[in-house]
Amino acid sequence: MSETARIVGRDPATGQGIALLCRAGVIVAIEPVEVRETAPFISAGLVDLQVNGYGGHDLNSGPPSRNTLEHLARHLLAAGVTGFAPTLITASEPALCAALSSIAAARRASPLLAQMIGFVHVEGPSIDPADGPRGAHPLEHVRPPSLAEFARWQSAAEGLIGLVTLSPHYPDAPAYIAALVAQGVLVALGHTGATPGQITAAVDAGATLSTHLGNGAASTLPRHPNFIWAQLADDRLTASFIADGHHLPAATLKAMLRAKTLDNAILVSDAAALGGLPPGRYQSPIGGAVDVSSDGRLGVADTPYLAGAGHLLDRNIAFAITAGGLSLAEGLALATRNPGRLMGKRGVLAPGQRADVALLSWQPGQAKLRIEDVFLGGERMKA
Repeated sequence: MSETARIVGRDPATGQGIALLCRAGVIVAIEPVEVRETAPFISAGLVDLQVNGYGGHDLNSGPPSRNTLEHLARHLLAAGVTGFAPTLITASEPALCAALSSIAAARRASPLLAQMIGFVHVEGPSIDPADGPRGAHPLEHVRPPSLAEFARWQSAAEGLIGLVTLSPHYPDAPAYIAALVAQGVLVALGHTGATPGQITAAVDAGATLSTHLGNGAASTLPRHPNFIWAQLADDRLTASFIADGHHLPAATLKAMLRAKTLDNAILVSDAAALGGLPPGRYQSPIGGAVDVSSDGRLGVADTPYLAGAGHLLDRNIAFAITAGGLSLAEGLALATRNPGRLMGKRGVLAPGQRADVALLSWQPGQAKLRIEDVFLGGERMKA
């Protein structure tokens, strides 16, 4: 777009009207304007650092095609998400390299994906092999970290890997973390049963994130010390949380947000391919028989265990606001500004920033945000 576009809405923090003036996909100015009290709120587009699939579109059942990725991207846009990290979980090296190559090729070929995919998140394969911490990741492909293997991943991905989640219990984890950080790759801790000392060593080496803290963990832990307290207490770690109402109880999420502070917390969907599908029992390549409940819960059939996440950030923000006693502006920051600073300085409405914008409505007590319009690079994507 070369002409100037104007996007108007209410500032979630003040309720006052503002107009964004956008040119060539970038915000060039912000002006105060008069708007009706019923005008939608205006927000930076949401940013999701962990997306495995949604609406039947799966990134982990074989190399994802451009068609799969574009359909997934449009589901995300409908939820207000304008930037995301396709997430690949533990698999064999050939499978990971094939998937990474496919994502890179699709992003090269698709203007939509080129704008929306900030980087790829590889979750595993160097996680804790024990039942519980491993979650739904296949045990046969869990393995220690290898810099040589990472180099092959990054080559297949054409340099697109920007985030790796691992367990720091491996002896070589600190050296591996330091090497990835030196290459500009973010390292997160997750799916772990590591000791507090191992957590600290990983952070000393450069790890800066905790992946879906409170999940990917054993069902029982020592009261203290344990790896959850260690990560909550380390101010160098920013923690991501799955605020879908199933992965963390409301009180737990509230306490964790207070411990990390709102500046060091991020909401991720961790959405799986079965998310958004009608209630029923489905066969999944990860988890086997999975029940999709009417409330969006994905559960391993005939067990109390989760089989992934079924909601996108439009619902997670609403749940976090209610559970944490947050304002709308505070809830939005957990899915815009905070993750956006890790993905090419997205998630902020300011001159010089990308014109990725969501217009939305929400009232206290509502289960999800109502996304009324989405703009990607200043171009309207959803009426």
